[in-house]
Amino acid sequence: MILDYIHFYKKLISKVPFKFPFKIFVFLIFVIFSSRLAMGEEFFDGLPALNVSSDGNQTQYSLPLQILILMSALTILPSLVLGMTSFTRIIIVMSILRQALGTQQTPPNQVLIAISLFLTFFIMAPTFNKVYDEAAVPYMNSEISAKKAVNTAGEQLKNFMVKNTRKTDLIMFSDLAGDQAKYDEPKDIPFRIALPAFLTSELKTAFQIGFLLFLPFLVIDMVISSILMSLGMMMLSPMLISLPFKLLLFVLVDGWAMTVGSLVSTFSAG
Repeated sequence: MILDYIHFYKKLISKVPFKFPFKIFVFLIFVIFSSRLAMGEEFFDGLPALNVSSDGNQTQYSLPLQILILMSALTILPSLVLGMTSFTRIIIVMSILRQALGTQQTPPNQVLIAISLFLTFFIMAPTFNKVYDEAAVPYMNSEISAKKAVNTAGEQLKNFMVKNTRKTDLIMFSDLAGDQAKYDEPKDIPFRIALPAFLTSELKTAFQIGFLLFLPFLVIDMVISSILMSLGMMMLSPMLISLPFKLLLFVLVDGWAMTVGSLVSTFSAG
């Protein structure tokens, strides 16, 4: 019976004027639907894949459901790293610095991301230590519930974000949310206000630092361009000539150490 359904849908789809990938997708949907019709509802309702059972005060999830929840959490983990840590400011400043040097893809994106991640771990170490000591360890020792552990970890991250967010941004998003309450402590600020305010503040700070980094290299480009024009070498690229001088200046002032040290010092520990 299932084969009859499959042959029928195969003939039907072959006449539909859609592209090949879409036909395959529709065909698979029809196959699943046909299998459900042929085998009956009881076969699918009896699958223990996504079962949730309650035993007194505890709720137990089947292994496939646990894996599904874990994979879903892993998909949003990069967004949490980008949005709730110092990563955003660091990667933007590093990208602007590379543009100012005019080295195109040197350092490559992988190196910039690696530097940004390591600096993020360094800056966030005090906050992560508090999360581990006050949330992870008590939860693993069964001293607190999972909900309490998540709330404690969230409070530590929120404390870091609020300390590194401008008050004007917090006020702006509080007004946009229609929240007229006054917050005496960082823990009183809801995440829906703290998170967008933190990201906005990080973007502004990153562009301010990038502007200051760009200025000396812009001066070198202008000087080299003026010299080439005065010599009548207008066909020669000023970027190509100024690149060695910018690299020389950056190395002489120990630019990487200065940039990294300045970036780290702009953050307030959680």
